[in-house]
Amino acid sequence: MSPLDDLKTAIKSRLGELDCVIGWEQGYDQLHATPLFIRSEADLDRLVIGPLAVHNLATYLPGLRGKKVGIIVKGCDSRSVIQLLNENLITRDDLVVFGLCCSGVVSHRKIRAALPVDPGFVEAVDLSTDTLSITASGQTTILHMADIAADKCQICQYPNALIADVLVGSPQESKVLTTLACQEEFEAKSEAEKFAFWQETMSRCIRCYACRNACPMCVCRDFCISTSRDPLWLGQENTPGENMMFQLIHVSHLTGRCTECGECERACPVDIPLLLLRRYMNKQVQDVFEHRAGTALEQTPPLLTFKVEEEGIKERGW
Repeated sequence: MSPLDDLKTAIKSRLGELDCVIGWEQGYDQLHATPLFIRSEADLDRLVIGPLAVHNLATYLPGLRGKKVGIIVKGCDSRSVIQLLNENLITRDDLVVFGLCCSGVVSHRKIRAALPVDPGFVEAVDLSTDTLSITASGQTTILHMADIAADKCQICQYPNALIADVLVGSPQESKVLTTLACQEEFEAKSEAEKFAFWQETMSRCIRCYACRNACPMCVCRDFCISTSRDPLWLGQENTPGENMMFQLIHVSHLTGRCTECGECERACPVDIPLLLLRRYMNKQVQDVFEHRAGTALEQTPPLLTFKVEEEGIKERGW
């Protein structure tokens, strides 16, 4: 049987004890998947997996706390599940994890950039191991998967689900690369160049908060500083300074918690490279605290603990 058939069989055997299982189905066209909430065996016919199933479904789990829920996760998604468990934001006894061995997902931003015309409504998609054939506006374009893979997949160290009650598919090897060229290029810029880059980039931000809403670790949306008026942390003026202030607060709240799933960047309608900030932050946390979020159970984020003396910070004896 195929991995999809194995997954359907595994879900079918557990469906009676669950309120729902969160997976993916085809969206408004063949190129886009969308989250699927499976509540009956009939819903299983709509289930899809593969490189077009890009969403990190762990984002829904805190909102379903108290219900018995199943969830399908890729390797990077499983890190978010582990992190939510470590912060007691979800309960393991209420969760059934169907893990996938993932060979990578596509970047829709890269697909749009590679197509000769605005894709609009995609008429047909033919997916193989190495290529993706897309017919849009009457034109067919063949793209190589290596050219349209999400950046996170190029350096993925955890392609197989780290937590799973059922694991489906053939285990994949971790990537050799550990850093991206775009990250190295950004970090090599001078402080003035970085400031100018973010000034220009944040001028595109429309403050839609899609990055916040898509983030699995951003769980306090009802009390977000972006909407607080007492105290007033942020105004509603749409300027590079105010937009950057929001992003810096957001990234600070994710310190030691971000699993680099890329949902913030994927959800951004104006293609702001938000993972440049997240990866830089995570690098500092790893260097100082030797901590990678969501890679082990019962692991507390460094900034949710207190030690008089941190091993990685030399405060005395200067």
